[in-house]
Amino acid sequence: MNIGLVAHDAKKKLMQNFCIAYRGILSKNNIYATGTTGRLIEEVTNLPVHKFLAGHLGGEQQLGSQIENNQIDLIIFLRDPFTPKSNEPDVNNVVHLCDAHNIPLATNLATAELLVKALDRGDMDFRNLYK
Repeated sequence: MNIGLVAHDAKKKLMQNFCIAYRGILSKNNIYATGTTGRLIEEVTNLPVHKFLAGHLGGEQQLGSQIENNQIDLIIFLRDPFTPKSNEPDVNNVVHLCDAHNIPLATNLATAELLVKALDRGDMDFRNLYK
């Protein structure tokens, strides 16, 4: 499965800790991330990460393109709901594309943990029907 990972600045440390905790599951899949998030994940997990541009430089648009082309199976987007973003339309676009293309999406830690555990159990295998 192809997993997309994105984290706003205030959530990057949380994303690193999440990836450390679930390294075993993530290692069995392909990881895609926006630039800075991907670099930080690589540093703490030593997992290979396909890195797009930084989110504000077009990385979220690149991820959106992957979603539109049915090349991403799961998105974990740890968003900071308290700090407005200059690239908010791009953020909303990723959420919209996940809804439009039936891609499971987590925007907080609790849902991210549920989705990763479901992935490990094989509950995401339905995504193979879309390919």
